[in-house]
Amino acid sequence: MATYDWLIVGAGYTGAVIAERLASECDAKVLVIDRRDHIAGNAYDGRNEAGVRLHHYGPHIFHTSSSEVAAYLSRFTEWRPYEHRVLGQIEGKLVPIPFNLTSLEMLFAPAEAGRLTQLLIDTYGEGATEPILKMRESQDPDIADLAEFIYENVFLGYTRKQWGLEPEQLSPSVTARVPVRIGRDDRYFTDSFQNMPRHGYTRMFERILGDANIDVSLETDFNQVRDQARYRRILFTGAIDEFFDYALGELPYRSMRFEPETHGEGRRQPVAQINYPVSHDFTRTTEMGHLTEEWGEATTVVTEYPGTHRPGETEPHYPIPRDENRELHRRYQDLAAQEAPHVVFAGRLADYQYYNMDQAVGRALSLYKKTIAPG
Repeated sequence: MATYDWLIVGAGYTGAVIAERLASECDAKVLVIDRRDHIAGNAYDGRNEAGVRLHHYGPHIFHTSSSEVAAYLSRFTEWRPYEHRVLGQIEGKLVPIPFNLTSLEMLFAPAEAGRLTQLLIDTYGEGATEPILKMRESQDPDIADLAEFIYENVFLGYTRKQWGLEPEQLSPSVTARVPVRIGRDDRYFTDSFQNMPRHGYTRMFERILGDANIDVSLETDFNQVRDQARYRRILFTGAIDEFFDYALGELPYRSMRFEPETHGEGRRQPVAQINYPVSHDFTRTTEMGHLTEEWGEATTVVTEYPGTHRPGETEPHYPIPRDENRELHRRYQDLAAQEAPHVVFAGRLADYQYYNMDQAVGRALSLYKKTIAPG
């Protein structure tokens, strides 16, 4: 059996980026394993039976304001400009999300919308972004009433479906991130770099993992190799509680079920993503052609249904942001320091922290430079 310097568990962003750095900069021999039958983690994409390029784990929109992250990934892909826009179904209308002045005008009578628009501009300044939580605490009754309307129609129902909890059961940071824009910028993200890999995420990952020093073994569970002395160190990007056989209890996650439906006709949605904060038991639908700019005889729309994660049955997608969960994760970190000092834990599941794609890459590059690279 071959001997490796590093065993990397997980072929998503964290594992792939650190594998590439180790292989190309340190001439290290690296084995990357993944229990799934593909690389790229949840960013995995590929064509379905109708030839439509599909994001198999929900829409992945790349955006960043980090020049380092953009420059690093640009070594492995060409880019295509894409600015993501989202509409939400509110009172039977599709309005821009995040909620902005255009949303306001679409939902209120002209005179009232004009009055509220001027009030918001006078209070916060044109072009400002204000968290919904702060708006709800406003001493101005008109602003507080508007904030309550936005909270109930944009945030509350979506949160209940997404997390299976009431907002007050979640960390206050969840509500604090919900913005109201005092302007008309209808882009979902405002980062300086907004592009999609021209040939898809999977192709990009193939190039990241293409170094001759990297071997990849798919459909390989960590337990199949963890006791074999074929490597010196481990980078583990899976769930930290699973690594320790749930010795301190299970860390809870939300999972997602993705139901693609292909139609033999042109565009079905005016934008890539439509959110359903109040109606239905799903959270959003995404039409893939908007993301890829590939339009043909067929189009595929993916509907997302949140649910409880069941280890061994579903994929863990979202760490649930509650203080008690963070405390349990901290205890697992202490256990790791005591019982697995040769293992580096990193990534969305190991860190019990949701990362955007650019954050995952930035975290991996920083970890490599500060902790893993030889001094």
